[in-house]
Amino acid sequence: MHAPPRPRPSWQVRLAVILAALTSVIGLAGVSPANASVYSSCTISRCADARSARSIWASKGFPTSAGWYSWPDGRYNYTGGRHYNREGQLPSGATYYEYDVYSRARGAARDAYRIVVNRSTGVTWFTPNHYTDFYRL
Repeated sequence: MHAPPRPRPSWQVRLAVILAALTSVIGLAGVSPANASVYSSCTISRCADARSARSIWASKGFPTSAGWYSWPDGRYNYTGGRHYNREGQLPSGATYYEYDVYSRARGAARDAYRIVVNRSTGVTWFTPNHYTDFYRL
Protein backbone atom coordinates (compact mmCIF):
# COMPACT_ATOMS: atom_id res chain seq x y z
CA MET A 1 0.00 0.00 0.00
CA HIS A 2 1.34 3.40 -0.95
CA ALA A 3 0.80 6.57 1.00
CA PRO A 4 -1.12 9.26 -0.83
CA PRO A 5 1.08 12.00 -2.32
CA ARG A 6 1.87 14.77 0.09
CA PRO A 7 0.57 18.17 -1.02
CA ARG A 8 3.24 20.72 -1.89
CA PRO A 9 3.40 23.82 0.29
CA SER A 10 2.00 26.96 -1.27
CA TRP A 11 4.36 29.43 -2.89
CA GLN A 12 3.82 31.74 0.10
CA VAL A 13 5.04 29.07 2.52
CA ARG A 14 8.05 28.28 0.31
CA LEU A 15 8.87 32.01 0.06
CA ALA A 16 8.65 32.39 3.85
CA VAL A 17 11.07 29.48 4.31
CA ILE A 18 13.51 30.97 1.79
CA LEU A 19 13.36 34.40 3.43
CA ALA A 20 13.91 32.88 6.87
CA ALA A 21 16.96 31.03 5.55
CA LEU A 22 18.36 34.18 3.94
CA THR A 23 17.81 36.16 7.11
CA SER A 24 19.70 33.51 9.04
CA VAL A 25 22.60 33.50 6.56
CA ILE A 26 22.82 37.30 6.60
CA GLY A 27 22.94 37.24 10.39
CA LEU A 28 25.74 34.70 10.33
CA ALA A 29 27.65 36.75 7.76
CA GLY A 30 28.08 39.53 10.28
CA VAL A 31 25.97 42.32 8.86
CA SER A 32 26.14 45.05 11.44
CA PRO A 33 23.08 46.38 13.15
CA ALA A 34 22.01 49.88 12.18
CA ASN A 35 22.12 51.01 15.81
CA ALA A 36 25.87 50.56 16.25
CA SER A 37 27.67 53.06 18.44
CA VAL A 38 30.89 54.83 17.54
CA TYR A 39 33.07 56.31 20.29
CA SER A 40 35.90 58.83 19.91
CA SER A 41 38.21 57.01 22.32
CA CYS A 42 38.80 53.55 23.74
CA THR A 43 38.81 53.13 27.49
CA ILE A 44 36.95 49.82 27.79
CA SER A 45 38.44 46.46 28.72
CA ARG A 46 40.72 45.01 26.04
CA CYS A 47 41.67 48.34 24.43
CA ALA A 48 45.30 47.63 25.39
CA ASP A 49 45.07 44.27 23.59
CA ALA A 50 43.64 46.00 20.52
CA ARG A 51 46.49 48.56 20.57
CA SER A 52 49.04 45.76 20.85
CA ALA A 53 47.46 43.90 17.92
CA ARG A 54 47.46 47.14 15.93
CA SER A 55 51.19 47.54 16.55
CA ILE A 56 51.91 43.98 15.40
CA TRP A 57 49.72 44.29 12.30
CA ALA A 58 51.43 47.63 11.52
CA SER A 59 54.83 45.89 11.70
CA LYS A 60 53.49 43.49 9.06
CA GLY A 61 52.44 46.44 6.87
CA PHE A 62 48.70 45.92 7.45
CA PRO A 63 48.32 43.12 4.89
CA THR A 64 45.32 43.48 2.62
CA SER A 65 44.97 39.83 1.60
CA ALA A 66 42.68 37.77 3.79
CA GLY A 67 44.47 34.92 5.49
CA TRP A 68 46.57 33.61 8.36
CA TYR A 69 49.74 35.37 9.47
CA SER A 70 52.37 34.19 11.94
CA TRP A 71 52.23 35.95 15.31
CA PRO A 72 55.01 36.69 17.82
CA ASP A 73 53.61 34.19 20.36
CA GLY A 74 54.18 31.31 17.92
CA ARG A 75 50.53 31.08 16.98
CA TYR A 76 48.67 32.77 14.11
CA ASN A 77 46.31 35.63 13.58
CA TYR A 78 43.83 36.30 10.81
CA THR A 79 42.94 39.25 8.64
CA GLY A 80 39.63 39.11 6.86
CA GLY A 81 40.66 41.63 4.24
CA ARG A 82 38.49 44.56 3.28
CA HIS A 83 35.83 45.91 5.65
CA TYR A 84 33.21 47.60 3.50
CA ASN A 85 31.50 49.71 6.19
CA ARG A 86 28.16 48.77 4.59
CA GLU A 87 26.11 50.10 7.48
CA GLY A 88 28.02 53.39 7.44
CA GLN A 89 29.05 53.45 11.10
CA LEU A 90 32.58 54.63 10.34
CA PRO A 91 33.45 57.80 8.40
CA SER A 92 32.55 57.35 4.74
CA GLY A 93 34.89 57.65 1.79
CA ALA A 94 37.68 55.57 3.34
CA THR A 95 39.09 52.16 2.51
CA TYR A 96 39.07 49.95 5.60
CA TYR A 97 40.65 46.59 6.37
CA GLU A 98 39.85 44.32 9.31
CA TYR A 99 42.23 42.38 11.52
CA ASP A 100 41.67 39.98 14.40
CA VAL A 101 42.98 41.04 17.80
CA TYR A 102 43.75 37.65 19.37
CA SER A 103 46.04 34.97 18.00
CA ARG A 104 45.18 31.26 18.03
CA ALA A 105 45.99 27.99 16.30
CA ARG A 106 45.99 28.30 12.53
CA GLY A 107 42.52 27.51 11.21
CA ALA A 108 40.75 27.95 14.57
CA ALA A 109 37.41 29.76 14.71
CA ARG A 110 37.51 33.53 14.83
CA ASP A 111 36.12 35.48 17.77
CA ALA A 112 34.34 38.85 17.76
CA TYR A 113 37.34 41.08 18.52
CA ARG A 114 38.59 43.08 15.52
CA ILE A 115 40.44 46.23 14.66
CA VAL A 116 39.44 48.13 11.54
CA VAL A 117 42.07 50.36 9.94
CA ASN A 118 41.57 53.28 7.56
CA ARG A 119 44.32 52.61 5.02
CA SER A 120 44.70 56.28 4.04
CA THR A 121 45.02 57.82 7.49
CA GLY A 122 45.96 54.89 9.73
CA VAL A 123 43.06 55.71 12.06
CA THR A 124 42.13 52.51 13.82
CA TRP A 125 38.87 51.41 15.40
CA PHE A 126 38.42 48.57 17.88
CA THR A 127 35.21 46.54 17.82
CA PRO A 128 34.90 44.09 20.71
CA ASN A 129 31.56 42.75 19.49
CA HIS A 130 31.91 42.12 15.76
CA TYR A 131 30.95 45.51 14.35
CA THR A 132 28.24 46.42 16.84
CA ASP A 133 30.34 49.14 18.54
CA PHE A 134 33.48 50.94 17.42
CA TYR A 135 36.07 52.61 19.69
CA ARG A 136 38.77 54.80 18.19
CA LEU A 137 42.23 53.74 19.33
